[in-house]
Amino acid sequence: MRIYLTVIDDTPEAEIALRFAARRAVKTGGGVEILALIPPQEFIAFGGVQATIEDDQRRHAEGLVQRAAGTLLEESGLRPSLTVRSGDGPKVIRELIAANPQIAALVLGAAASGVPGELVAHFAADAGSLTVPLMIVPGGLDREAIDRLS
Repeated sequence: MRIYLTVIDDTPEAEIALRFAARRAVKTGGGVEILALIPPQEFIAFGGVQATIEDDQRRHAEGLVQRAAGTLLEESGLRPSLTVRSGDGPKVIRELIAANPQIAALVLGAAASGVPGELVAHFAADAGSLTVPLMIVPGGLDREAIDRLS
């Protein structure tokens, strides 16, 4: 099965990428994997404080993927795979792609204006080393345009 990997966060462009990935998956008989990244924390001398921060971030990330999965199921009928990982985003994404040969594309959303986003900038600059196509969805697209293009 063809899997479209997308990364979810609190940005509008992440939702746009998710919609595009879902529409492509429906049209190609594939699936979607939603990844929420938890950035690595700087060391804090008081372990309890660091553990609390990490726990809050994990719960937030899990909430993001659950909401995204609910939206995806409601709008397209797809049940996505959900992944929450801690670590450096590009490294985690490359590891997921390497571990799952069914991942057929990485779908990221670019911000509607200004800097496109950290992951978009990273992978666009290094797209030639990816083992799957990189799909960058412009953040300025509305739902109708996404549906038409996907």
